[in-house]
Amino acid sequence: MTAYFIYICQEVTDRAELETYWEQIGPTLAGYDAKNVVGYTPFEQLEGDRAEGVAVVEFPSFEVAKAWYDSPAYREVRVHRQRGAKYIGLLAEGGALPPQERMPQAR
Repeated sequence: MTAYFIYICQEVTDRAELETYWEQIGPTLAGYDAKNVVGYTPFEQLEGDRAEGVAVVEFPSFEVAKAWYDSPAYREVRVHRQRGAKYIGLLAEGGALPPQERMPQAR
């Protein structure tokens, strides 16, 4: 099943580090059949804590996405993102569960 990396940038602390990340991330995605769905395009924040930017990358599966995230190439590059900004990063499978199966940890 399709999976999505969702990154919400909360605060930029070092723009140069973030730009280095953006310049270097592309090649790390090669071979993972990844698609940039949203790449810091304009957005309107409707709720929640302040966000500065949003990125969404689609992968063919959760396992492929995790393999990319844990790959040596991405581990080397992601330090620039971590040095350059505060993010919330999520990996979610596509689809929708029936209401009774949603968020069992919150019961």
